[in-house]
Amino acid sequence: MNFALRIPDYYRQEIETFKGDVSINQFIITALSEKLASLRTEEYLIERASSGSRSHAINLLKNAPDIKAASQDIL
Repeated sequence: MNFALRIPDYYRQEIETFKGDVSINQFIITALSEKLASLRTEEYLIERASSGSRSHAINLLKNAPDIKAASQDIL
């Protein structure tokens, strides 16, 4: 699908700043794909959460070993 896209000057200036070595077209395609992926992820997580069980999650946490976090996991 091809179509003309009108981009306000203030967005175009920002795109030019952040796009690096890629074309504006590729930058916009990448941004669009990232947005679609985040929307799909949100829908997926909502669907998964609705089928979950709070009591099951709490039982899993109760069964987790009580050990010190690895050094690379400490903030």
